[in-house]
Amino acid sequence: MSRTLSVSWSDPAVLAAAGQRMSGLDCLRAIRDGALPPPPIAQLLGLRLVEVQPGQAVFECVPGEHHYNPIGVVHGGLAMTMLDSAMTCAIQTHAPAGRGFTTVEAKTNFIRPITAGTGLIRAVGSVLHVGSRLATAEGRVLDAAGKLYAHATTTCIVLNGG
Repeated sequence: MSRTLSVSWSDPAVLAAAGQRMSGLDCLRAIRDGALPPPPIAQLLGLRLVEVQPGQAVFECVPGEHHYNPIGVVHGGLAMTMLDSAMTCAIQTHAPAGRGFTTVEAKTNFIRPITAGTGLIRAVGSVLHVGSRLATAEGRVLDAAGKLYAHATTTCIVLNGG
């Protein structure tokens, strides 16, 4: 039986332009609140930025069979993308207007499989260190009961605006 998934997204240039004029925290809050569109990758995977505060960002997703890999569980890339988003956005909360961060290295550990039956999962990213050139963060993917599915660390580099 064939299944379909329809995805729509907003022009990513709108979000990029907002990042040039807004601080990282303000931009992320605007995405969370719906004043700015989410990035296309969030639309594609079904991720929602639900919490953001200085040094922390939380994304939610309800995994479905459209996230499955050939062995019948959610592909690890979903958890990794959620973790990368949460950790990098946690760091981004420290960015002034026109400046950003991007991942240069990440390490992920998978604890248990995620399936369509897992229900809502959350990736919580928290800053460990923000310096003038590098920043680090950690993240966890948890279900509604707080059970751990994956955890990660990242190193990000400062991007100069312009």
